[in-house]
Amino acid sequence: MLISEDIKLDYSDVLIRPKRSILTSRYDVDMTRTHKFVHSKKEWTGVPIMASNMDTVGTPEMYKVLSEHQIITCPARHYLKNDPTAFSSNSQDQHICMMGGLDDINVLKTNAVMYGFIGIDVANGYTISVIDGVKELREKCPDATIVVGNVVTADMTQELILAGADIVKIGVGPGSVCTTRTKTGIGYPQLSAVMECADAAHGLNAHIIADGGCTTSGDIVKAFAAGADFVMIGGMLAGHDECDGKVVEGKMTFYGMASETAMSRHNLPHREYRGVEGKTVEVPYRGGVNDTIIDILSGIRSACTYVGAKRLKSLSKCATFVRVNNIINTVYGNA
Repeated sequence: MLISEDIKLDYSDVLIRPKRSILTSRYDVDMTRTHKFVHSKKEWTGVPIMASNMDTVGTPEMYKVLSEHQIITCPARHYLKNDPTAFSSNSQDQHICMMGGLDDINVLKTNAVMYGFIGIDVANGYTISVIDGVKELREKCPDATIVVGNVVTADMTQELILAGADIVKIGVGPGSVCTTRTKTGIGYPQLSAVMECADAAHGLNAHIIADGGCTTSGDIVKAFAAGADFVMIGGMLAGHDECDGKVVEGKMTFYGMASETAMSRHNLPHREYRGVEGKTVEVPYRGGVNDTIIDILSGIRSACTYVGAKRLKSLSKCATFVRVNNIINTVYGNA
């Protein structure tokens, strides 16, 4: 048994200190990033935010709106098997990231030409089968930009990159409808995970996605400031017209992909050794998603003006985190 006594932080544990800035308007901030990927050798330019590949969020209707803002949509997995052309039937679309499970590798290969990104998405990226799956997908799709996750530690981030991943998805349990931390006791504070995994990935000229834990535009800012190349959001996009679901008494259903609702919808077998690690909640109906996206982007732009970052790329260099929670007393008491 080993106890790590290093302090690890979530988004709620810090704020970003303002600094002198020569920017006079939020309009002056360049929100686009250009990334070149280590294995595929391809370049991508856009706003590095991703809509999560959850049933209620990763929809064609969501894609239509987000693509206008150069934001990436990750389709819900059932589209890969049932309707792979629902999002794009043309040449490779740079604002779609299609991910599947380990048993979807052949389907991903067949449809890879339609998507800017493909990948393997599993809750536990630490198993040897995930590493083998990345190697197989890279072998079958040598020119594809490959995403894999999820992990939260630097060593596993590096191992997945060396196996052939261009981008590693970071986060175990921080999502609003994920119960992994309470069900299993497994996890890692998301801000520290992003910082440590970003450092590991960038050392290999690769990239990471901060996946989960963002409930406000300020959290997205903190993720970018911590070194995330992309930030994936789900709950922040729930409850909109573009989501999959109906409005009932002013609310819409939002659920995790390891929830009972998801398992039932996709006819996953209920085996005694497989528990539920997600929940189903009702969220307020919020109308069209376009206004929410504009609000998120304006928050990020405002943050950049507070620290003097003319480009989103510069945010991590301009930001200084300040701890705001008395973690020592929280953990150890007032000794």
